[in-house]
Amino acid sequence: ALAQQAGTVVSEQQPPIELQHCTLAGGCQAEQASLVLDANWRWVHNTGGYKNCYENGAWNAEFCPNETACRKNCAVEGVDSAGYINNYGVQAEPDGVRLKFMTEGGNVGSRLYVTEGQDAYKIFKLLNREFTIDVDTSTLECGMNGAAYFIEMDRLGGKGRDNNEAGAKFGTGYCDAQCPNEKFVFDSNKGICCVEMDIWEANNRAAAWTPHPCSTVGPTKCEGIDCGYGDNGERWKGFCDKDGCDMNSYRMGAHDFYGPGPEFTVDSSKPLTVVTQFLTHDGTDNGMLSEIIRVYVQDGKVVGHANSSIPNVTGHSSVTDGFCDAQKAAFGDFNHHQAKGGLQSMGETLKRGMVLSLSVWDDFSTHMKWLDSKFPDNQEKEKLGVTRGPCDGTTSHPEYVRQHHRNAYVTYKNIKYGEIGSTFSSRVHRRLESSVHV
Repeated sequence: ALAQQAGTVVSEQQPPIELQHCTLAGGCQAEQASLVLDANWRWVHNTGGYKNCYENGAWNAEFCPNETACRKNCAVEGVDSAGYINNYGVQAEPDGVRLKFMTEGGNVGSRLYVTEGQDAYKIFKLLNREFTIDVDTSTLECGMNGAAYFIEMDRLGGKGRDNNEAGAKFGTGYCDAQCPNEKFVFDSNKGICCVEMDIWEANNRAAAWTPHPCSTVGPTKCEGIDCGYGDNGERWKGFCDKDGCDMNSYRMGAHDFYGPGPEFTVDSSKPLTVVTQFLTHDGTDNGMLSEIIRVYVQDGKVVGHANSSIPNVTGHSSVTDGFCDAQKAAFGDFNHHQAKGGLQSMGETLKRGMVLSLSVWDDFSTHMKWLDSKFPDNQEKEKLGVTRGPCDGTTSHPEYVRQHHRNAYVTYKNIKYGEIGSTFSSRVHRRLESSVHV
């Protein structure tokens, strides 16, 4: 990123968040951490002054005639405690955080990272471990997404490289499997890619969890076809599996599993504990990732994920390479997941360690139809895999959700990680061999 001198106008005051590190023998121990707002949301201004470097979708020609000048002339500014709450809608709560979809000043959405100390992101190493988080997406409607996910960002946010003097303290260094354009790079044909593990992408109508393996190690710059931006199959020629191997209960045929109200097995109108287990083939920390299991806890009851009822993918309720291969075949999707190394590749990244992102957002490009509606638009909803959720898409455009759901929010609480079976009270025994057969 370019405009990445460290701002000095506002003191950065990251909201605290408590984590729990758990073992079977010792229970859960509290760890103090913080949340930092992504640099893309921050004020970027000339160093030593107060003029915007970026305004109305364009760079200020005075400070940014080219990328090198922009790097030197512009600073990413801090956010103080009041700014986090009032400007960005990030409100610390007991044991967690509430992210408002909009603020009075017009900010939309937010993306935060868990930090360890003020200058580094916390690195979670989750192979042969489990991760648990309480979520409340009850006010998020069609077209909205409260997303908790891991990405293989640089621990220091790229500080010390490419004239980046801001680093993790200012939320720099974002990357994911979509290889996003870096805000401070002028060329839209360039991006930054890294492995992504989506734990929870959801509103109150649909939810998905998705590994996105890549051929990268750490954040990797891309250009052209390596970014996978283009049509005509270029999407599947880049560094990353952009589609991922998604487990979405509605898409897999269980239409009564997740939704708002008591008629659903998992009631999205109430808070929910989301447990994700990353099992290895031999049950050791050095094994290969073989299965990702999802368990929900709600109202004191432990609920396993719904079984797929899609022909030739029946019975699957967890993510395995067998599930991914069968799902891609049944839906007629290109199996980029396998091409990028599948779960073994994902497990290697989980072992290296990843950064946790907590966010809420809307979607101008697809209106979140890939999560909760019919997608792609040009295909019939009767085609297997096209219908992802019950939304019809008519109320999913950002202009609509911003007008009608400005008071929506998501909460993330009680973040725990540790040994399999240690992060939630009702023990679920690990399964070394999947009992599921296609």
